[in-house]
Amino acid sequence: MEHSDLMQPETLRAIEGRCDAARPGPWRSMVEGRDHTSGSNVIVVGPPGSDLDDIELLNGTAADQDFVATARTGVPALLTEIRELRRRLGIEGF
Repeated sequence: MEHSDLMQPETLRAIEGRCDAARPGPWRSMVEGRDHTSGSNVIVVGPPGSDLDDIELLNGTAADQDFVATARTGVPALLTEIRELRRRLGIEGF
């Protein structure tokens, strides 16, 4: 793969900025009938005991909601992995 085929550093920094701006994780997907017995499907935001408002994903499937919830910790982890791999390969930027 040519380095020109890689994501541009500014694109990765923009993704990282959106991660940094989001409310803290972890986020947990709670689907009625699967994870609890009453109430609506929500993404529980922040560490246990935090007073942050939950997120309701309207018209999304349980799979959509699970994806959004896991992206809160998954995307930053992927960015860390990309940064480390670029460092090991000697690719500058990001």
